Amino acid sequence: MDLSRRGFLQAAALTAAASGLTVACGGGSGSTGGKNGKNLTLWYWGGALSDKVVAEAKTHFSGQVKLTASSIGGDFKQKLTTTLAAGASVPDITGIKGEDMASFLPNAGRFLDLNDLGFKKIASQYLDWKTKLARTEDGKQIGFPIDIGPTALFYRADLFDKAGLPTDPDKVAARAGTWEEYFALGTELRKKVPGTYLVNNIGSVFTMVVGQGTERFVDKDNHFIGDQDHIRAAWTTAVRPYTLGLDAKINDNSWNAAVGRNLTTELGAAWHALDIEQAAPKTKGKWRVCAMPGGPANQGGSYLALPKQCRNPEEAFKIISWILSPENDARGFTDAAIFPAAPAAYAMPAMTGGDPFFGGQKVIDVFGPAAKAIPSSYEAPADAAVMAPFMTELTSIEAKGKKPDAAWRDAVSQAKQIARRQGVN
Repeated sequence: MDLSRRGFLQAAALTAAASGLTVACGGGSGSTGGKNGKNLTLWYWGGALSDKVVAEAKTHFSGQVKLTASSIGGDFKQKLTTTLAAGASVPDITGIKGEDMASFLPNAGRFLDLNDLGFKKIASQYLDWKTKLARTEDGKQIGFPIDIGPTALFYRADLFDKAGLPTDPDKVAARAGTWEEYFALGTELRKKVPGTYLVNNIGSVFTMVVGQGTERFVDKDNHFIGDQDHIRAAWTTAVRPYTLGLDAKINDNSWNAAVGRNLTTELGAAWHALDIEQAAPKTKGKWRVCAMPGGPANQGGSYLALPKQCRNPEEAFKIISWILSPENDARGFTDAAIFPAAPAAYAMPAMTGGDPFFGGQKVIDVFGPAAKAIPSSYEAPADAAVMAPFMTELTSIEAKGKKPDAAWRDAVSQAKQIARRQGVN
């Protein structure tokens, strides 16, 4: 299992992980204006925003409104969904996780159209592929991008050097430009540095390959396409490190120990850098980052939205525009490794310095271009649920020795059943 402070786990397709924080509900009651228009509430979860920027927003806008921000624990999506359905104590401003946005779009009427409040005028400051994921078919923008998760290849330069392989990011990227070249590099690493593994599990590879494409499991016409060539190719690619003996088969909490010991590379988003640093502090200076095999994908990243009950939409929009301005986006990266959705932030000092954990490398030189090159894809409301059996069956290959072809057939069969229950044709 890919462990992450941001809660973006493979298992997120199956269940939400509780964070143990106390819920502090907002005071929105569905009315607008009046005396309540001077009191606004913001819901988010730990790590979604820079706490420092949020604290400054309270002071910055104190002359206009009183902003009360609450960090919501547990299953954020479920708590937000329940609150919206009840129509009481709805926050004026709320976060929406990127992986949940598709499921909220069919109920876009529960949110205000940010274009009506001025988002159209500033939309060009944010990556288009990201803003599109929070836009309805008829053009209603319900989400203001907080962050994104451009992916790359993290690798142990010291182990590469021990194997007599290149350690410079550009040279490693050239040696691992395709997935097959990456696996060949892993085979050489394992031969020269016995006991090491290239990938933590094959589900992580599958997730990345799917994310590199423009199609996923359900198309725009609500048809199941999880049995088509693009998903089969992702499956075949994911199984390769297992058959080559490069798979550590980590699907439990042993990742923290392995990342500092026998994992030579990690596939992950920009925010995964902090996971590695926290799990393996003694490896400081030994890691580097380069472009991911096969091109970039996106993993994670969230939004702020205004429920229709928002008591002062104009001020609320000013607040989220300020919190998510390119300048404050850059600060969010410094404070909490939240990678901005605003490219202008990539040239700011907060993001252009060298990272000591990565040997002084300027990691923005990798993640910046990756962010701009992420393909735009359609994600259906049922996508996460339909993807879940593929992840489960990949784990069965690793944990039970299940034959990959049998696992594929079972994954497709189960995915079709889930799709039908979700109203997919």
